[in-house]
Amino acid sequence: MSENSNLSSGFLEEGFNKNKSLPFTSKTDQTDFSFIQTIAQISCLGEKEWPQIDLIDAWILSSETATFMKWGGLGMVASELPENFNKTFEHLSHRMSIITPMYEGNTGKKSAKLENNIYYGAENQKVAVSLLGAVSVVFVDGESNLKEYDVELYSGVFNDVRYIFLRNQHFFGINPSPKNPSTQDGCYVLNQSNIDEVERFAFFSKAVYTILVESSEAHIRNLKAPNIIVANDWHSGALSGLCKYLSPLQAGDGKITQESSTLIRNLPIIHIAHHLGYQGWDFPNTARLLNGLYEEYTVNVFKNAKTVKNSNPRTTNTLLVYDCYNQASSNFHLADRIVTVSKNYMEEVSKDLGLGLDFRDILKIRKNYHTFFGIVNGYEKKLISPNQAKIQRLNSYFTGFDFKIYDENTLANKTKNKEECIKLLSRIASDNTFKNKVIPLIDIYKFSDLSALAKSASKIPFMCATSRLVEQKGYDIACESLLKTLVKIKEMKYEFPIVAMGGAGDVRLYKMLTEFRDKVSKISSQAAERIFVFRGYRDEFAYALQLASDFYLMPSLFEPCGLTQMEAMAKGALPIATSTGGLVDTIESGVNGFRTDVFFADGQKVYGSNTEAQKLKNNVNAYADTLQKALYCFYRTPDVIKAMKINAMKKDFSWSVQDGSVYKYYKLLKTGSL
Repeated sequence: MSENSNLSSGFLEEGFNKNKSLPFTSKTDQTDFSFIQTIAQISCLGEKEWPQIDLIDAWILSSETATFMKWGGLGMVASELPENFNKTFEHLSHRMSIITPMYEGNTGKKSAKLENNIYYGAENQKVAVSLLGAVSVVFVDGESNLKEYDVELYSGVFNDVRYIFLRNQHFFGINPSPKNPSTQDGCYVLNQSNIDEVERFAFFSKAVYTILVESSEAHIRNLKAPNIIVANDWHSGALSGLCKYLSPLQAGDGKITQESSTLIRNLPIIHIAHHLGYQGWDFPNTARLLNGLYEEYTVNVFKNAKTVKNSNPRTTNTLLVYDCYNQASSNFHLADRIVTVSKNYMEEVSKDLGLGLDFRDILKIRKNYHTFFGIVNGYEKKLISPNQAKIQRLNSYFTGFDFKIYDENTLANKTKNKEECIKLLSRIASDNTFKNKVIPLIDIYKFSDLSALAKSASKIPFMCATSRLVEQKGYDIACESLLKTLVKIKEMKYEFPIVAMGGAGDVRLYKMLTEFRDKVSKISSQAAERIFVFRGYRDEFAYALQLASDFYLMPSLFEPCGLTQMEAMAKGALPIATSTGGLVDTIESGVNGFRTDVFFADGQKVYGSNTEAQKLKNNVNAYADTLQKALYCFYRTPDVIKAMKINAMKKDFSWSVQDGSVYKYYKLLKTGSL
């Protein structure tokens, strides 16, 4: 296709969504597009029979992998689910491969490159790769013209998983534009080609669709089309529409074979939804992106892309929400199954508008018709439990300190680590040269030398929060609740806790933490000097805090699954959490952690009894109540806390434990149900 192919009457006009008048004129032909209108209903209501899959040959599509480009939990799923799936079911010859972009460039924080057939990813891992071939992907350029972009396919094996890397510098290069926002990094940068995350992953979906066509027609050497696809979050959200809308239209025009179209449109697609607040939307480029995806069929597809009947007037078209391109939308409406990353989050998003957002009603319908499920993310316990290698690296990094390895049978060593961490914080407070050496990019505020308290460590509660400084993590709830709690502790004359809070992120939240520390000083100078607030992240520093902590503060406003509570529990740090999302599924309150009796979203009770909701009224009161219960348990019944730590450390969230998450995915892939 020519690079100068201008938009024809089959394309949506740019700006169509600004005046709300939709240009429903298109090229004249006799094609019947009405079949498109029923696909969302068939998908949401599960009206199509699940195919018989004897040998699973699945592709998981992901923007991130923990191995080569990680930004969050979805990258962990992308790497660990296939690794554990292949390991668990290799004796049955089932397999899962990963399809992901080959990122190249340097953002300043993340760098990756291909050199001499070795791909060096952004997470200090490398893999030998070989070129499988290339495909031409039709998409729009910056001038809204259709253009063919070459995408090279490279194959490599890491941890017994086959990776298929898609290489195209224009879309997947990560050298940042001078206009790139400081909050965007890794695979989410605005790159030097002026490609942002939404356009990047719209192209990713179109590239995967093109690869499905080419592999189904045996045009790519050593790459067979899969028999099922797992789409990991919004980044491949456009794929269902391409498979179910575009492939039959292209087959009807002879652009692809009928056999390929039949295979592709019947390919089961399972969409994993992580946090519903991230959907990949773009209002100004709505027409451009849809035209790039659907080419000359865009208007006719758009006219007929009806959703299943629902009560949200903003979700009447599967390709956008109201009048805005939404990358996740087509998969939410058209994928054969939706999975989210915990059972309780499934309940929340299908019930509460504040958590389910525009897709609440669609997900409620899917839940009722058993095409929406919740499966808790797995986590490799051996990677997060205290282990010899990590402890040795910690002691090597913090020269002169002696952190100990421990497990549920040697908790005395955890107390020893609390002593060492108190000394470490004190050294950072008193020795600026040492501070700049070990945590050079971390801002600290009024750190105090508490080394004299180390000998009393067993009697002093130690709590930390080392999550990102973002609103989701509820640092404001933590601060307000701690203020209420410290007043109570002062009245009851208990030992004030040591509290370490901070992470990388919003400077405004760091300012809030410093103001919190100043407010504590008005309650008690002794309490204030035990508050350590910081901004920035260093893995060794966070790890030391977690090894030392009796409690991990997790007052999240939402937490689809949560991995931090699993990490904390593996280290014997009891989470003190709000009762939202996966925290409900993974923390048994009073057994291996503490959770609030009630949880509110947008002022409405989402979890708990009406009686508790009327008594506690809001999340701050609920969290303060739980915080006080945890601390009073520490002061009054230390044996109970010890037993809870043992329970927490015994808990195993690994993917492949008996009845673990990998078995649930296996059943879903095989049968379409749980």
